[in-house]
Amino acid sequence: MTTKQALQDAFWKALDSDRTVMLGADGVYPRPMTAIAEDARGPIWFFTSIDTDIGQRLETHRRANGLMMLTSKGHDLFATVGGTLVADTDPEVVDRLWNPFIAAWYTGKDDPKLRLVRFDPDTAEIWENGSSLLAGIKTLLGVDPKKDYKDQAKRIRLRG
Repeated sequence: MTTKQALQDAFWKALDSDRTVMLGADGVYPRPMTAIAEDARGPIWFFTSIDTDIGQRLETHRRANGLMMLTSKGHDLFATVGGTLVADTDPEVVDRLWNPFIAAWYTGKDDPKLRLVRFDPDTAEIWENGSSLLAGIKTLLGVDPKKDYKDQAKRIRLRG
């Protein structure tokens, strides 16, 4: 049985490795975004533009309930994470996180359309994929893979 800590560690590792998530907010359908996590506790940072639905939502309300979904590249881990999205204007964070991939989308760190978004994760549901190659092999050998994967999903508090 996979422990909560093992799933949590796998989540942060997948997020650090893969970075592309689906991010939504109150009244905003999820869209692909690049996540930047500096450590295995959060916050998770996103750069967006005032022209996006998330940018508009946070410009109007400054904070929103957020929902982030992650599928690891190997499809061996899935996660849905709830938390709070907050517009953040800290220039030190922008400087620290700025890189050529972000720069390609903006005229510079002082681009008036640039918005930094902080996602403070709260609770996550994390699943390990029960339909892996190993599960297929077990089925071929007459072993029921459901028993091994029965407890592979956990609800985990990521903060606090």
